[in-house]
Amino acid sequence: MSGRLAELTGPGVAKNLGPDSVVLLPVGAIEQHGPHLPMSVDAVIAEEVANALLGSVGNEVDLWLLPTLSFSKSDEHAWSPGTLWLAGDTLTRVLSDLARCVASTGARRFVFLNGHGGNSSLLVTACRNIRLEYGLLTFLVHPFVPPAAGGPSTEEELGFGIHGGLQETALFAHLRPDEVDMDQARRNVPEWMADNCSVRFGGPVQFGWTSRDFGPDGHIGDPTGATVELGRRLFVKVVDTLVDQIREIAKFEFPDAAPVASGI
Repeated sequence: MSGRLAELTGPGVAKNLGPDSVVLLPVGAIEQHGPHLPMSVDAVIAEEVANALLGSVGNEVDLWLLPTLSFSKSDEHAWSPGTLWLAGDTLTRVLSDLARCVASTGARRFVFLNGHGGNSSLLVTACRNIRLEYGLLTFLVHPFVPPAAGGPSTEEELGFGIHGGLQETALFAHLRPDEVDMDQARRNVPEWMADNCSVRFGGPVQFGWTSRDFGPDGHIGDPTGATVELGRRLFVKVVDTLVDQIREIAKFEFPDAAPVASGI
């Protein structure tokens, strides 16, 4: 059986969740995405991908969705009114508290489905911390591996389509076509970084930045070619990829792992 944990009764949680259960937390954000997209982009993408996963693989994997965590580490967009963000230590504590609750259900696998690239480093750290604190098997998956973390972006965007660019705009347009204003879409690609081998998005040298460092509009990429049809194709590809990842997660074990101290 699979489903949404919040829809179960208390006794239902005890009855239905156990060592083979995979608990998945969609993590999004409420943050500016330029003049053409709403604040909700990352939360919507994370939630809709999670829903599609449940529909696609819930009949073979004991998968349980938690309600989407819509507030996360969005301080690179803190300059923009309306961005709602948590400090890093706050989000770390929230994730730890949620993991403690997951561990109390008897489930052993806890997955973060991350829709906001700015969370990536913190979520990797959280996976390790939660493994140590509560003994859970922890995993981080993305609809797209963020380009700033080495994931792919388009040639037209010089690999810099990291925020409100072509693919994110198209994917959101597929999910919420009435909430995209393509009349406001414009190219904003930091071509001045294109010749850098190291200090660049996805390069070997990490650097601190805010979205306002790349211009006043707040997005980074070129959304002008985004279409609903492109978004539909991307969504199918994303879900198919994550279905394979969830299947593997459901079977993952450390061979002869030593017991991990529990913080429950």
